[in-house]
Amino acid sequence: MTSDLVKRLGLGPGTRAVIINADDFGMCHAANSAVSGLLDAGDIDSATVMVPCAWAPEALAFAAARTDLDVGVHLVLTSEWTDYRWRPLTGTATTLVDQAGYFPAGAVAVEQQASVDDVAAEIAAQLQAALAAGVDVTHLDNHMGSLYGLLTGRDFLAPVLALAARHGLPFRLPRVIEGADAALRRRLEQAGAAADALGVEIVDRLWTHPFEEVPGESYEQVRDGFLALLREVPAGVTEIYLHPMVDDDELRAVVDFAAVKRGQELRLLADPLVRQVIADEGLVRIGWRALRDLQRSAVA
Repeated sequence: MTSDLVKRLGLGPGTRAVIINADDFGMCHAANSAVSGLLDAGDIDSATVMVPCAWAPEALAFAAARTDLDVGVHLVLTSEWTDYRWRPLTGTATTLVDQAGYFPAGAVAVEQQASVDDVAAEIAAQLQAALAAGVDVTHLDNHMGSLYGLLTGRDFLAPVLALAARHGLPFRLPRVIEGADAALRRRLEQAGAAADALGVEIVDRLWTHPFEEVPGESYEQVRDGFLALLREVPAGVTEIYLHPMVDDDELRAVVDFAAVKRGQELRLLADPLVRQVIADEGLVRIGWRALRDLQRSAVA
């Protein structure tokens, strides 16, 4: 099942549109080097900045200087690594922190303990910081799914959709998930209806490829898996998100696992074979700006 989004974007019936997005821009310098290069080369369609992270100023400065590129805000409520962590912009006197004063490591703690008011204040602060830095923010999405309620059923979609509506921004929320059980399908239908009621544009589906690396997996195996994924993209608008980073000493000091995979994703997104398969499959690459323009035109 797909929506009429491709039609409203002015694309032909049956169009297989993709948005290739890099998450975690601003998390560290290794992420910034990778993502800024991919954006500049046109190897990805968009990226989203983790505003509370220590290296966010570098990413925000790049985005402010390159308003021709699609850069959104990767709304953050979790801090998952052991030795490198970040705190809320709204301070530590909040339900959004663990005992050490950082965002909690996982989304389940957010779902269990965060207050709706604290979430609303923090995500608004993160967006405002990006806007104040001069970024022409194109969209919003979410780090580690902490707003979706996937683990306990307690979500924070109301405040994020309200924020997106106020600022005329689309939000990463899939209309369908292939293979979802009946309960998840109902939740997606309800979430999609809530977005529609507020005029917030969302994509038809959200895809990625395995986040964790497989021991001994070669670059060629990673690449071939991604090429197979591209060949399976159906009609509608599909966002495909990855986490490209430079596999260097800094990254290996930051992350607890998958530094090799992050480096492979950087190589992957610049691989001419990826562009070739996109062309051979007739996939149409678009950016989040197109969805933002559509959303804002509806209320102009």
